[in-house]
Amino acid sequence: MDLGHALDVCLGAVHDAGRLTLGYFARGVGARLKDDMTPVTEADEAAEELIRARLRAAFPDHGVVGEEHGVTNAGAEARWYIDPIDGTKSFVRGVPLYAVLLALEVAGEVVVGAAAFPALGETLYAAKGRGAYLNGRRVRVRDTARLEEAFVAFTDARSFEAAGMGGAWRRLTARAYHRPGWGDAYGHACVAAGRAEVMIDPVLAPHDAGPFGVILPEAGGWFGDVRGRPGIHGGSGVSCTRALLPQVMAALNAPDDDAAVS
Repeated sequence: MDLGHALDVCLGAVHDAGRLTLGYFARGVGARLKDDMTPVTEADEAAEELIRARLRAAFPDHGVVGEEHGVTNAGAEARWYIDPIDGTKSFVRGVPLYAVLLALEVAGEVVVGAAAFPALGETLYAAKGRGAYLNGRRVRVRDTARLEEAFVAFTDARSFEAAGMGGAWRRLTARAYHRPGWGDAYGHACVAAGRAEVMIDPVLAPHDAGPFGVILPEAGGWFGDVRGRPGIHGGSGVSCTRALLPQVMAALNAPDDDAAVS
């Protein structure tokens, strides 16, 4: 696998899809609810179609998993994960923190990924063994050693209660220096870029997590689930500095009735 070529295709696709979304973002767009009660817009669908077309042209044998149009080439060893607009709720409200996410997984390992934030003019990306970059500048996680000095970000505080993790969330954030609600992909990007130390989503699908499976490790950090398992398939998402990981996992998995993660 030529990771350089894959990264070039990945970056071209997210940049062009991002420009497409900006047209909708500038004039405003309505959303409808899908069967799972999450919102989708014309922009989501058009952006995913653009990305899929680029991937078909460059890698016709690869699989694709997209939030809006499902799975193609399901048995392929190499597969791409697409979230054409991560943060659709923010997008339709005119909040500029939404992202276009794309990642390549080979034999179960994410090896290329990009997270473009079109309304911010920022793109975070990485390829295995090549480092993580924000708009061409190499980035690293912070070296904060104590939770009491850390920014701990989240998407929706209520989601922790729904996931049976209310106690864990309260215990973790009670120790944090600051608790900004930098939701969705932007929070994970902030950890990689050294703007925050921890980002937690108690529920997270692989297409939402995709690029962070390579971006965080390449930035010197860690990405995995709330149980401490690395990777994008755990059903939840934690971006964290390696120095703080033991403290974060201890808080999330303490054995009390409200916070234990089984």
